[in-house]
Formats: sequence, structure tokens, C-alpha cells
Amino acid sequence: MKLRYDKDEDILTIDQGTAGDVIDHAEEMGPVIAHLTADGRPVLLEILDASDFLSAAIRAITARADGDGVEVR
Repeated sequence: MKLRYDKDEDILTIDQGTAGDVIDHAEEMGPVIAHLTADGRPVLLEILDASDFLSAAIRAITARADGDGVEVR
């Protein structure tokens, strides 16, 4: 897995693909763009407005003392 952050654009890129992976299409889900293979496996994730997204995620996670799942918007 490779992580890259572009501070000028505030985009966090998470590359979890392998050398043989071919991106077939992308789907946008709020601030996240998922690049997928033909069989729907995520290869690359782009998190737009990453600083806001991650701040909200950290606040939500730390607010949950019981460790249950957390939805970040």
C-alpha cells in the first residue's frame, strides 16, 4: 500500500493495487473516489478535502469510547 498526500490540492491517495491491476472505472462516493477493477475490486482511493475528512474521522473515532463502527460524513 502506498500513501501520497498533495498539500496544494488537499488530496490523499491510497494505492493498494499490484503491478498487474488494471483500473476499469471509478465511482465517486462523497469526498472519496474509488478506482476499481472490472470485477469491482478497489485499486486506488482518492480522498478529496483530505484534511477535513481526516479531522472529522479522528473526532468521530475518539468520541466513540466503545469502539463500535463509526460513520464519517
